[in-house]
Order: sequence, then C-alpha cells, then structure tokens
Amino acid sequence: MMYKAVIIGGSAGSFQVITRILHSLPPTFPLPVLLSLHRLKHIRSGFVEALSIKAGIPIIEPFDKEQIKPGRAYLAPANYHMYIELGNKIALSTEEPVNHSRPSIDLSFMTAAQVYRDKLIGIILSGANRDGAYGLKKIKDLGGIAIVQDPAECQVKTMTEASLKLTKVDHVLSTQEIIKFLQNIKTTAP
Repeated sequence: MMYKAVIIGGSAGSFQVITRILHSLPPTFPLPVLLSLHRLKHIRSGFVEALSIKAGIPIIEPFDKEQIKPGRAYLAPANYHMYIELGNKIALSTEEPVNHSRPSIDLSFMTAAQVYRDKLIGIILSGANRDGAYGLKKIKDLGGIAIVQDPAECQVKTMTEASLKLTKVDHVLSTQEIIKFLQNIKTTAP
C-alpha cells in the first residue's frame, strides 16, 4: 500500500507523545504529517518552538491555502480549524467550535479522508473529549488506516475510548509501536 499523508489528533496528555513521535521521524520522512491538536487558544507562540526543538522534520503553522509538502509537519494554528483541500492545500477557518474545540480534530480528519482516501493514516492520541472519533471512522470508511494509542497508556482515555467504540480500528498501539509503524511506512509499491 502506498500512503500519501499521516494525520494525528490529540488533546490532554498527548503533548509528550507527539514530541516523541516527531523526534523519531528522520529528516527524510517521505510524507506530510498533519497535526490537529487541542491547545490553548490565547497562547499564540511557544508551541511550535517546543515541538521543533526535538523534531526530526520541520514543524510549520500553515497559512490559509498553503501547499502541503512531504517531510514536514503542519500544526493547526491555535483557534483555527484546519481543513485539507484537494490539490494538497490547507484551508484555515474560524467557524464555530466543533465538540467544543477549534481546531476540531473531526473536521481535519474528515477533510483529509476525503482528499487522501485509502492513502491516509489516521492516529488518535490521548484526550479529554470525543473529538476525533467520528473523523477516524471517516478515514476507516474511506479505506485509510485507523490507529488508536493504547488507552492503557493514555493520560486521559476519553478520546481513544470514544474512537474504539465508534470504529473497528486497524491497530491499538503504544507510543513506541506507533513510532515503529511510522518509521516502517512504505510510500512506493514493492
């Protein structure tokens, strides 16, 4: 299977996991990584810098209509929904929060699923609400890979457990297993 993108959603308890994942990716990582993470909406700086310190690939807070390129991580800006559009572009929006969240993981996942279909890997991490469960189901329904962080490892299990209830996921993995999975991604046919 050839993949074209990875999308990761998380909230409470996911920062350390995201940091470990981004640190593990080599500078030659062949896919874009789309990050829809709940964060404090009034704090505009520091988060990208904190993630960038240990990341193996560049971390970018995208502008509206920014082109998505491989080997970069695109972090939804604080207080903006991040949509993925045909033509590998990001669209930003300040529409109403969804699931009390902006960015909404569901919106990012659903739009990425529409664009990448069976070429998308979706990962849900620790979090304190149900945001992302429906989006992960959409990824799975359209043929993508659905991965959930092992709830036993999560600081807050609500998000991962909601995803498991709604979707027959492909993998329930520890942080280390998620890292191994991403490091072994195939982007070309054998």
